[in-house]
Amino acid sequence: MAKKTFQGRTLLPGKIEGEALVSHAAFNTSGSYLNNMFAGETEKAICTDAANKDLYQKDLKGAIICTTQGVGSTLGGCVLMGMNELGVGPKALLYADPVDSVSAAGLFMSDIWLEKRIVTIDMLGDEFLEAVNTGDPIAIHEDGTVEVG
Repeated sequence: MAKKTFQGRTLLPGKIEGEALVSHAAFNTSGSYLNNMFAGETEKAICTDAANKDLYQKDLKGAIICTTQGVGSTLGGCVLMGMNELGVGPKALLYADPVDSVSAAGLFMSDIWLEKRIVTIDMLGDEFLEAVNTGDPIAIHEDGTVEVG
C-alpha cells in the first residue's frame, strides 16, 4: 500500500505512530466504555457499543481511533477524560469531520487538568476515512499531517 497523506486541523498536537482502529460511524464514548465506567475495568477497554459494528468488542485502550465525529450525551466528554485517567483511553482521535463540542471539552479537560494528552486532529475529510482501514499503520505529525500506510 502506498502512503497517503492527509492534512487536518490540529487541536492537541503530538507525534505518534501506531495502528488505525477505524469507525465509519460516529464514536459514542459513553456507549463504548460502559465496562470501564461501571465495572472499573482498567486492563482493557473493550468497546461495548453494539450499534458501532466497526468497533464493537475491539480494544480501544491506546488505540488511534479514526472516525467521523463523536456522538452521545453530555457525559461523553467526561468519559474521555475519565478513561484517560484510568489509563484505558485512546492515544489519538482522528476525525474526518469537525470535532463535536462534547468530545472537545473532554479532550481539553484531560489535557489541561490531568496533563494527559489524547492527540487530536479533526477535519481530515471523507477521503481520509475512505483510505484508512483498521490495522493500517498511521503516523501523526505535530502540524496535523496524518500519513496512512
